[in-house]
Amino acid sequence: MTADYDDSNWREESLPYYTGKQEELLRNGPKSLSQSWILGAMYNEWKRRNGYTDPEPPNCQSTLKEFLQEQRDQGI
Repeated sequence: MTADYDDSNWREESLPYYTGKQEELLRNGPKSLSQSWILGAMYNEWKRRNGYTDPEPPNCQSTLKEFLQEQRDQGI
């Protein structure tokens, strides 16, 4: 999935909003799994701050009745 916006420099744009450990994460990147979660949350904050939203996921729900009907239609 591709983004409809340029997020190549989101870390530089976010630097003024953070200090301490979070600023260090933005500059040096994550060194552990938990740090990558924090960085992901910071990325989502950046998207929200700039008004970017993720597209709605497609509706993939079906009822058992619809499923069984499709199976019969396919001869399974």
